[in-house]
Order: sequence, then C-alpha cells, then structure tokens
Amino acid sequence: MKSVLLSIFLCFAGMSMYSQTNEINGTVSDRDGNPLPGVSIVVKNTMNGASTDFDGNYIVSNVKNGETLVFSFMGFTTQEVVVGDSNLINVTLAEDTQSLDEVVVIGYGTQKKSVVTGAISSVKAKDIENLPIQRVEQALQGRVSGVVIAADAGQPGSSSTVRVRGITSFGSNDPLWVIDGVIVGSAGIGFLNQSDIQSMEVLKDAASQAIYGARAAAGVILITTKKGKLGKINVGYSGYVGVSSPAKKLSLLNATEYGAVLNEKSIADGGELIFSDISTLGTGTDWQDVIFNDQAMRYSHEFNISGGNDVSTFYASFGITDQEGIVMSDVSNFNRKNIRLNSTHKISKYFKVGQTLAYAHKKSMGIGTNSEYGGPLSSAINLDPITPVVVTDPVEANGSPYNSNPVFRDSNGNPYGISSLVGQEMTNPMADIQRQIGNYGWSDDLIGNAYLEITPIEGLVFKSSLGAKLSYWGNEGFTPVYYLSATSVNKNNRLSRTRAKGYGWNFENTAIYSKDIKEHSFSVLLGQGVYIDGISSEVGTTYSNQPVNTNAE
Repeated sequence: MKSVLLSIFLCFAGMSMYSQTNEINGTVSDRDGNPLPGVSIVVKNTMNGASTDFDGNYIVSNVKNGETLVFSFMGFTTQEVVVGDSNLINVTLAEDTQSLDEVVVIGYGTQKKSVVTGAISSVKAKDIENLPIQRVEQALQGRVSGVVIAADAGQPGSSSTVRVRGITSFGSNDPLWVIDGVIVGSAGIGFLNQSDIQSMEVLKDAASQAIYGARAAAGVILITTKKGKLGKINVGYSGYVGVSSPAKKLSLLNATEYGAVLNEKSIADGGELIFSDISTLGTGTDWQDVIFNDQAMRYSHEFNISGGNDVSTFYASFGITDQEGIVMSDVSNFNRKNIRLNSTHKISKYFKVGQTLAYAHKKSMGIGTNSEYGGPLSSAINLDPITPVVVTDPVEANGSPYNSNPVFRDSNGNPYGISSLVGQEMTNPMADIQRQIGNYGWSDDLIGNAYLEITPIEGLVFKSSLGAKLSYWGNEGFTPVYYLSATSVNKNNRLSRTRAKGYGWNFENTAIYSKDIKEHSFSVLLGQGVYIDGISSEVGTTYSNQPVNTNAE
C-alpha cells in the first residue's frame, strides 16, 4: 500500500513540476559590463514580456521551463535564451554593426540608425507578422521601451490604450498614428492587417515629434506598409488557426454547499431550515461553465502577391480575421475582411508616382462590459447554483413568474431559470443571450494615398502627396419585450439603427536635399501641409412597439 501511495504522489508531483511557471529575473549588459536600460524581453511566440530598468534589471513572470526568452535592443544583436531550472538569467548583448545601417522612417524622410539622434524605436515585419493578434497596437506590446499597451476590454476586436512615455497632457494622451502618410485617429487603425506592415516606428522625444506639431505631443507612431520589389512575381500566405479559453475560473460553492450556507444563515437569524435535505440539491449549476467557451475559435488568413520590373512594382493582399469571444460566444464575435493594393511607377528619369489603397469591412458583436448595472461575469459569480439554466419541471415552469411574464424560452419551450434567491442586476446569462441575438456593429473604411516625386538633380527630391480617409459605420439593434427578473424588465420592444460617416484629407509638399561630402553627410527639409479632419455626420432611428418578437423578424 505504501508503494502505491508513493507512486501516486510522485505522479502528481511530476505533473505539478511539468506545469510549473517561474519568475525569471536578471541583468542585461553590454560587453563592457555596462547595464542596458530599455531592453525588450519577450517570451517567444507570446505577448508576455517586460523591459529592463535604468540599472539593466528585469523580471518576467509566468514563464514555463523550456520556453524561450528573446532579448532585443536597438543597435545590439537579438539573443534568445531557453529557460531551464535556474530563475536567474544574466545576458550580455553584443553590438550589431549591421543594424546601424538599417533605414528607419523619421517623419517625412528616412535615415540610417547610425545617424539617428532622436528617441526612435523600430519594429519590423518579421517581428509581428506571425503574432496571433487582431489589432496592430497589440504588436507593440513588450517590444518598444517606454510604450505601454493596455487592452480596453477582453471583447474580440476591442481597441487598446496606447501611452508613449506616460501621460503628457490634461487632454488626449493618444499618440498620433500616421499610416503611409495618412493621419488617422487611434480608433481608426482597426482596419489594418498586421501582415501588410513593413515597419512601425515610434517617435518618442520632442526632437523627433516636432515636425508634426502640437498633435504629436503624446508621441507619433509611423506605419509603412509593404511595397512590391523588383523581380519575379511572389505569392505568399500567412495565417493561423487556434482556440481561446479562460485562463482561470473561480472556485465557487456548488448547490449542496450553497444550501448548507443558507440553512446556517437562517438558523443563525432565528429562522427555520430553508432546505430540509440539502443532499437533494446535488451539484447544481456552475454558471461559469455556462458562459465560458473553452474552445472559442480564432483564425486569420492573408494572401498576397507582389512583383515588379524596372518601371513598376505592385503589392496586393486579401485577408480575413475572425475571433469568437470566450464569454457568451453566441453574441460575442469579431470579423474583418481587408483588401490592399500598393504600387509605384517610374514614368521617367525625373518623375515617379505611387499609391497605397486599403479597404476593410468589420462586423462585431459584443456583450458589453460589466458595470454598476451588472453583466454576464458578475452574474456568473453571484447567481446561486441552485437555480437551473432551464426549468424542465412542468409544475414549476407553469407557475410564477414564468406563467405571467414574457420570459425567454429554449427551443423546447422550457423557460430559462430565474433565481428566487439572488436578485437585482443578476440575471440568467442564457436568457440574456436571447435579448442580444442579432445585434451587431459594422464599419467600412477606405484609406488611400497618392504621390508624385520629382528629382530634377541628384540629391534633390520634390514630393507632393494627397491622402484621404473615408469611413462609414453604424449599429443594428433590436430589444424585445422580456422579463429577466423583477428588476430587469422591458415592456416595449425597440428597433434601432444608426448610420455615421467620417471624412478627412491631407495634402503635403516637401523638398529634401541630401549631400555626402567624404565622411560627412547632411540633408535639408522644407515642407508645407494642409490637414482637414473631423468632417462627420450621424443619424439614428428608433422604432418602438413593432409587431415582431425577434431581430430576425
């Protein structure tokens, strides 16, 4: 018997060790032993990471044995370290002389990293194209020092709050987003597919941002999309398919345990037993299992074709992204379809034209977030486990409150359970789904840029560009007559529709002269721009007391 118990203990111990996560810490320095602040440390193929402090120290939590830490810093070679038994990992980075010759975008031009004096961080296509993300701002998370990315909600397709070097103003602290020369708001970047991105540059200091004026007070994020290259036609594909699940569920009382607590409370208050035999209650309803989807599907597919010759180059792509929510997947989903066409054409020795054009259609369904009026998550942890999801007892189903109120029912005609023990904003999540089925939001975004370059003499380039963005968006919603609880009632149905339109454009003219004299180089930039934004209109309509019961009708 002892040997059997020992074997079982070792088996569980082995399982525990296998799934153990560690907190990895250490110091990052250069070859001279000097600490390197701002080094990005990311667990490979995840968004879990951190950055070193002023003394080069770092801490990364929730790292499993066998996972790989990626250490990256501008001007140094990227280093990968596999996590073993030790929680202390000190790393020495070597200078990358080749990377200093790379070109980064700096506002209206480009420079080699070796001559850049401002605080600019760059993220290349290879760093982000394989990430399972839905929005481009998530690609910066853990990869750029001084930039904080925080998700606004866990809902599929929801945006994130981006802060470049903290809060800098009493007004808006959102950075300025510039995509191929077109200025877009932080809420308008959801159209972009990460597979189309060639590079992302984050301008963080005043010297780098100054060229964009006061709008750049909270930082600038420049995005350059891919272009075609000289040579044969290339056809590419990138994508992923996966599932999402909740990382953790709370350990709550089952029906028998809940009944025992209620009995104890009643006796303590001088009352009678509420449940004479709590064993008949069984395990009851686990409301977390009801609302959570442990296999919420998510996928992304992107196809592209590119090529070019001495005169013209082109890059075209089509992508589709879809994600189910892990909470109430029937009414939580995000879908995006996008098309892009970029091209350049060399008309003559002196003239060159080009354009970028992108279109995206988005459709999203969401349950909303928890508020003071409740929500699915608060209901799941506050509803009693004694209440069933669906009432199948005909006696109870034909009694109050089911026989006298417009309650929701399943496909068999059974009413969804209404708790008699927990009230206020806590309602049956399955009934709440019926209230929201068919409601969705949508948007269509069209963004483009066209430019003309003139090179009259060597080193002198005149460029004129016209960029524009056109967006349509709206919502479709139907609220039926329902009774979810005594405090959650709707007596009149409503059909609501909203339609909105937004438009903006910018026209820029620049002249750049660059000259190399022996080991010295200099450049001069003159520019002028006109920016029009915020042209929008919206109309909404609500119809009440319609002769229908569902959105489909």
